Amino acid sequence: MELRQLNYFIKAAEMLHFTEAAAASFVTQSTLSQQIKLLEEELGMLLFDRVGKHVKLTEAGNLFLYHARQIALDVKKAQQAIFELNNLVIGELKIGVTYAFSSMLLPALAPFSSKYPGIKIVLEYGTASELEQKLKQAELDVILAFHDQSDNEGLEMESLFSSRITMVVAKKHPLASLQKISLAELANVELILPSKGFSSRDLLDDLFLKKKISPLIKVEVNDVHSLLSMVNEGSWATIINEKAILSWDDLVVIPIAGKEYYKQAFILWQKGVYRKKSATLFVDELINIFQVG
Repeated sequence: MELRQLNYFIKAAEMLHFTEAAAASFVTQSTLSQQIKLLEEELGMLLFDRVGKHVKLTEAGNLFLYHARQIALDVKKAQQAIFELNNLVIGELKIGVTYAFSSMLLPALAPFSSKYPGIKIVLEYGTASELEQKLKQAELDVILAFHDQSDNEGLEMESLFSSRITMVVAKKHPLASLQKISLAELANVELILPSKGFSSRDLLDDLFLKKKISPLIKVEVNDVHSLLSMVNEGSWATIINEKAILSWDDLVVIPIAGKEYYKQAFILWQKGVYRKKSATLFVDELINIFQVG
């Protein structure tokens, strides 16, 4: 069994068309068909049902596809590891970032880029679930996210910091001088909130529901920078983790009275796989910034 046979099989399984799969693999159809036939003979089972020009996976083909993809992924990771040994810290670093984390990432980017000019940083924003799927497929090297620690199947989670959930307003907002605000009082404040699915929003919805409070939500937005920009204009308030405003000098934090609520930020790695040297260096830079802060 050869790696090229696995790659031909995976491409054919994805496209369900030998001619198109051969073209995508830059080989002739006869070459691709022959290699898949040799693979079937070695396995002792048909992987495809062939009906004219069309093919479909057999039960054995579906089972083998899962393992073939895993093997191809492991080879890709091994090649990356060897590449880094030969080239040290150059190449591309792909970082997945949840929307609520965006402003907290910025202080680490410039210093890291100055130290390691050979590394190209690619940031990809998304929800935690979207990013985790890409991490498991080796499309990302590391994720920075607020996360539920109990939900960590297939992941290694490294705690970064905890951040208190607070009300945030502009310095010119009428409520900016408050020392604290209760949940009941928050019911009378016009709010801009993160969209449903954000960790802080999910926590808020649960709190308001338990207290039977109907908040005055005027705007929902799935981009934290846009949210804070609108709050910065002075008319509205938001409720978000306080570290989200690290780089916003004209915003102030007002604690919520009573029990304090926190969200935990994590660095997420794929469990049991090689970690890029560039990724570990970036994480070290990030940790150092938060420890100093």
